[in-house]
Amino acid sequence: MKILAIETSCDETAISIVEAEGGVEAPSFRILSEVVTSQLALHAHWGGVVPSLAKREHQRALVPALTTTLSEATLQKNGVPALDTSALETILSRETELYPQFIDFISTTAIPDIDAIAVTYGPGLEPALWVGVNFARALSLAWNKPLIPVNHMEGHFLSAAIEKDGTWRGISYPTIALLVSGGHTEIVLSESANTYKILGSTRDDAVGEAFDKVARILGLPYPGGPAISKLAEAGLHRDDIHLPRPMMQSRDFDFSYSGLKTAVLYLVRDLETKSILDDATKAAIAREFENAALEVLVSKTIHAAVEYNAATIIVGGGVSANKKLHTLLMTSVEKELPSAHLLFPAQSLSTDNATMIALAGYFNYVRGSYLPAGADITARGTLSLS
Repeated sequence: MKILAIETSCDETAISIVEAEGGVEAPSFRILSEVVTSQLALHAHWGGVVPSLAKREHQRALVPALTTTLSEATLQKNGVPALDTSALETILSRETELYPQFIDFISTTAIPDIDAIAVTYGPGLEPALWVGVNFARALSLAWNKPLIPVNHMEGHFLSAAIEKDGTWRGISYPTIALLVSGGHTEIVLSESANTYKILGSTRDDAVGEAFDKVARILGLPYPGGPAISKLAEAGLHRDDIHLPRPMMQSRDFDFSYSGLKTAVLYLVRDLETKSILDDATKAAIAREFENAALEVLVSKTIHAAVEYNAATIIVGGGVSANKKLHTLLMTSVEKELPSAHLLFPAQSLSTDNATMIALAGYFNYVRGSYLPAGADITARGTLSLS
């Protein structure tokens, strides 16, 4: 079957078409086309994602992204649909900028040879989620295709299980997943396909959020993760620069990054007072912060993997692209769990994308978890993977 997937949970407008077969036991995937339109430059001006701007940009980007995706996939066409414009207008009543574009597109575009439409309905920024959800509902109604609501975090979980070209790597259970991004930091236990239990999560800031805030303290650009990592490569160890490893010794699997961010703030203020906050000192701080943040992630992930005898360890989300996290986890897994299979997503699948939503959508469809064309879906910003 062919699935068209839509992802608008934050600041990437993503659409992908994936051909899938083989069911749950022996899945096979082929990525026919994928488009990701980033809003990074827009939000960088504000030092973080502004929900109202994200919503506006999704409305502007979805139709062009879909047009490009369909063109690249070269699917068979089945004639222009007869439209109930009043129903479509009702569905897209919140998306005033999207609606006229959608009508122009849908009234002149033949129905593509797809079998279902998958869409992220949470978690994420609700104003952004609603744009994707309503766009998917309108498409589904116009083309008479079933709808598959997808949990964004399940997409990140599955993104590590395929190669860049879509080849299925496979997952052995039980699995421990570390899902880390600007909005999420959690350790998840999966004892079988499509079952998830959150063992621990952040009590305040997500690790990616902490990277962004520390980057701002150090005068680095948004997004903070790549900027911190690049600066940290030039940093040297200094005995006078030491930061805490929050909750490293706790017996649970929770995280806390707010205090670490505050510790950096106080350190920087102290060094500024002493007039010794030069570029080399900033690099040393970046190095120490990155070490502190990642060492906690690795320690708790390995603790969970050992306790639950994990056969597979998955890392997903934007922070999974961090090279130092790769190195630290690989070293720890080789030492503590040499028989476990460690999976990181390809670079193109680490950040938000629609291909991972298509994968999760396929598994949901095979299990019968889908809705009829145009069905109501509620965007849920705090949707849990459990």
